[in-house]
Amino acid sequence: MRRTALLASAALLAGLLPWAATARAADEPPPTAVDRFEGEVPFAKQPAEGIFTWGGDTDDPPALRLADRADAPEGAKVLTGTYEISGYGGFTHDYAATAPAHDWSAHRGIRFWWDGRNDGREITVEIKDGGAHGEASELWTTSFTDDFTGWKRVELPFTDFAYRTDYQPVGGIDHVLGLKEMWGYSVTLPTGAKGDFAMDGVELYGTADPALRASVTTGAPVHPVEEGGTAKVKVSVATTGAAPLTDPVTVTYTTTGGTAASGTDYTPVSGTLTFPAGTASGATRTVEVPTRRDRAAEPAETIPLKLTVTGAKAPAETPQVVIDAHGLPYLDAKLPVRERVADLLGRMSLAEKAGQMTQAERGAVGQGADITAYALGSLLSGGGSTPTPNTPEAWAKMIDAFQLRAQATRFQIPLIYGVDAVHGHNNLTGATILPHNIGIGAARDPRLAYETGAVTAAEVRATGVPWDFAPCLCVSRDERWGRAYESYGEDPALVESMETVIQGLQGRANGKDLSRNDKVLATAKHFVADGGTAYGSSTTGTYTIDQGVTTVTRKQLEGIHLAPYQEAVDRGVGTVMPSYSSLDLGDGKGAVKMHARGDMINGVLKGRMGFDGFVISDYNATDQLPGDRAAQVRAAVNAGVDMMMVPYSYKEFSTTLADEARAGRVTGKRIDDAVTRILTEKMKLGLFEHPYADTTHAAAIGSPEHRKVARRAAAESQVLLKNTGGLLPLKKSQKVYVAGSNADDIGNQTGGWTVTWQGSSGNIVPGTTILQGLRKAGGQVTYSKDASAPTGGHDVGVVVVGETPYAEGAGDVGNGHDLTLSAADRAAVDKVCAAMECAVLIVSGRPQLIGDRLDEIDALVASWLPGTEGDGVADVLYGKRPFTGQLPVSWPKSEAQLPINVGDTAYDPQFPYGWGLTTLAEPPQGGASTLRALATRATAAERHGDARTGRALVTRARLLVQQKAAGHLTQAVSKPFADADHLLLTGRYGKAVEKLAEAYRAA
Repeated sequence: MRRTALLASAALLAGLLPWAATARAADEPPPTAVDRFEGEVPFAKQPAEGIFTWGGDTDDPPALRLADRADAPEGAKVLTGTYEISGYGGFTHDYAATAPAHDWSAHRGIRFWWDGRNDGREITVEIKDGGAHGEASELWTTSFTDDFTGWKRVELPFTDFAYRTDYQPVGGIDHVLGLKEMWGYSVTLPTGAKGDFAMDGVELYGTADPALRASVTTGAPVHPVEEGGTAKVKVSVATTGAAPLTDPVTVTYTTTGGTAASGTDYTPVSGTLTFPAGTASGATRTVEVPTRRDRAAEPAETIPLKLTVTGAKAPAETPQVVIDAHGLPYLDAKLPVRERVADLLGRMSLAEKAGQMTQAERGAVGQGADITAYALGSLLSGGGSTPTPNTPEAWAKMIDAFQLRAQATRFQIPLIYGVDAVHGHNNLTGATILPHNIGIGAARDPRLAYETGAVTAAEVRATGVPWDFAPCLCVSRDERWGRAYESYGEDPALVESMETVIQGLQGRANGKDLSRNDKVLATAKHFVADGGTAYGSSTTGTYTIDQGVTTVTRKQLEGIHLAPYQEAVDRGVGTVMPSYSSLDLGDGKGAVKMHARGDMINGVLKGRMGFDGFVISDYNATDQLPGDRAAQVRAAVNAGVDMMMVPYSYKEFSTTLADEARAGRVTGKRIDDAVTRILTEKMKLGLFEHPYADTTHAAAIGSPEHRKVARRAAAESQVLLKNTGGLLPLKKSQKVYVAGSNADDIGNQTGGWTVTWQGSSGNIVPGTTILQGLRKAGGQVTYSKDASAPTGGHDVGVVVVGETPYAEGAGDVGNGHDLTLSAADRAAVDKVCAAMECAVLIVSGRPQLIGDRLDEIDALVASWLPGTEGDGVADVLYGKRPFTGQLPVSWPKSEAQLPINVGDTAYDPQFPYGWGLTTLAEPPQGGASTLRALATRATAAERHGDARTGRALVTRARLLVQQKAAGHLTQAVSKPFADADHLLLTGRYGKAVEKLAEAYRAA
């Protein structure tokens, strides 16, 4: 059907609108149909004219259909659908990307019929203005409340739509709703519970509102001022296209209402500002509001400045002058933190305490008015939730605007803003992207782990973010897990050794460095045993292992999964995040979700371990607990969760928690404990004194100094698994043929949690690909991604293969992923390795099954996910740095072996845990007698507490074993070899060398 057929006249529609009750004025243009849902607009795939669904993950898009309804307001069919959304989801009607946009400027707004459920839920509606097409337009948004039953026509004037600040697909265009080039609309459905909807008859209605041509703004919604000072509120006028005003605009103002007393706390003001016709767009007038000093200690007080606008669109909100809180003990930075927190806690209402325990997603709070209304304690950016444009300056500006909202609350308690900066400030385009944790675990360098934490902290804090949801201290026991790359390895001793990252993030364990402008609060996650979930045990959507059940004995729990958390507590980690997964200890309780395990959170973490920070839930995790919302809230809070990450259901959580407290089902003591912990960390961070972004170190974001650390980390993370004939390092005189899907793809190289939650292939961040690194290293390089170019005349091939990005459950094996190379990668390996000597690099978040091609490969490298600095990979390939990395996990021969881990009774991997050949210039010499001597010396070093010497002796012994065993690893070699590496990490150097001697004898 032609698109123009959608723009039917009112005369044609009149007979089809029996339910239309709104009379049309004589001079009003006829309504213009957008969607009648009779089949004229198809369900389609972009780019095309059609209706599309979308969502945060595979479970979030709604299921839509056109249904016959006898009560349809228009025609015979309506659009109906079902949904159950945990992140975000909805549907869009886009006009075709190749056709002209539509002109909506003659109309007042957009309207449609909605079948109300009277559930009080907010439905967000978005329209698409300007740009190249519907997915490259500027987004404007408003919402309505489903507080009615049955069909109702919902009218949304264009003047109600606000520029969307949390996401703009092309970074915004002109921030003006022009309505001349419109590309359609979208509907965002509610989150948190199952629902269904029905909709009909979308159309444009009414006469254009002249207020759309001009608008009045006040710069900021909140204007803090010290008591006795004068607040200056700037009132500006702006026009579409920046043209001068065609008609005069008047703004009448008066101070009225609020919590401050007129004539006592401030001098009341009123008057009129006039912007005559011809006034330039951007013209500004200033209203001054004098405050008075009364010398009494007081909370903050508000003075709303009511504006009545004629001839233009009024500000979306009434600006508020806020007289800062003053003279109260909690504001005195010279007092001990404990005293300050106790003073503040004693002044807070139950609603304010509940607000402090609530964390919302930035995208859910819009301009931030709810921060004030609900006294919210925290905001977060989920994966891919970024300001527009995605720059350090925009991050700082956004967070400052949110912090400004907190200044309008009684006690001006600052927000604590959190992000998942899991391998650098990975949400920020242009940040230094480090190797994922599995690569850091392969580097086996505690100092490097510390430096990666320090780089991350400096870049995160420079954008105004004081809190990082990292590090992940999971002990990954199954490579099929979609989060395997977030783990430092399969051995708890290895994970513990990498926890120097906490000091890199936070500074000293006593928390004295947290207020520095280059440190952030760290989060140990996910407590506890998320790395031990059994394959097939997940009950979340299509996931196969993530968020599943860990079934262990208490001894196994203590020995494998809990140990890293005691280390984190000892290092002063500020927050801990429980896991989505369930724990079954064989104690008759069955599998219980971690967010409800008070025995582990209250009992073990806070009790036995002595954790004194606060516990933050995972994203919407309480939705997975049994019962209704009240039961879920009650279970999590009583189990010891102090702050709830409830991205889009923050209102419901906050009010439910208060209700549960009033009913006595959550005690005041439990709430006071939670709020005390939260306020304590905020004060340690210095947020009460400095809530706004300190951008001193912004110039260091993505700087050469930081990228130098990332480059070294990439180099140290490379694990040389095989090196027949000393093929590596390459020589610059060699002609190198480079192929494979991951040779020149920085998106694949950086993996999941890069700019977006799941990450993506392609040129998504600045940096250097492995191919670019090889070329910069000075080699003679020919590149053919699919190895289709002629291979003749080359000395050696480098084939870079592996995985495409994914995150957590979406990346589980069996959920659209496996551990084998793609057909294209296998073909590239086969062709290149048949034509010349070849090195194969596997860029992946976990081992790949390569055994069937191992014989044809001369050199094999586990490159993991090296981040943005492909130069680091080139450094070891060309010998600028030696290969020194070791396997942080066992490399399996087949999927049937999984799970396979160091310490297993039956242990016969392709390559054992701890394996890693070296290209050091002078490999050690010796044999069995040398190993005996090394064991004696290592035992002595252990006895004298000489860790440095002990580690060096074990390393020398390991290299001796690898020289002999390379190429013919057997179970008799692999098991003692892997056990030796665990012994090394636990400080038993003599026993480690004895195990290596056993492996040497079996080789």
